[in-house]
Amino acid sequence: MLAVDANRVIGLRLAKLMRGGKSAQREAALMVTEKMAAAIEAGGKLMSGASSDDIVRLYRRRVASNAKRLSKLKLSAPSKRRRRK
Repeated sequence: MLAVDANRVIGLRLAKLMRGGKSAQREAALMVTEKMAAAIEAGGKLMSGASSDDIVRLYRRRVASNAKRLSKLKLSAPSKRRRRK
């Protein structure tokens, strides 16, 4: 189930990144910092004796949070500006 949810988040994130602009730049930065934080947290948990189920649960929560946040976004096409003649 985690793989399916993660693929959904990847699709939602790609849609946002393809739109470009400041929002996409913020998403890219957030994506990198979230991945680093999750890896550090998972590593710490592993070193303290956490089970693989605990680690999967950690990632499942983060993926669910991202899915919820990204699915709230409007994915409509950006408005076209009219040129003045």
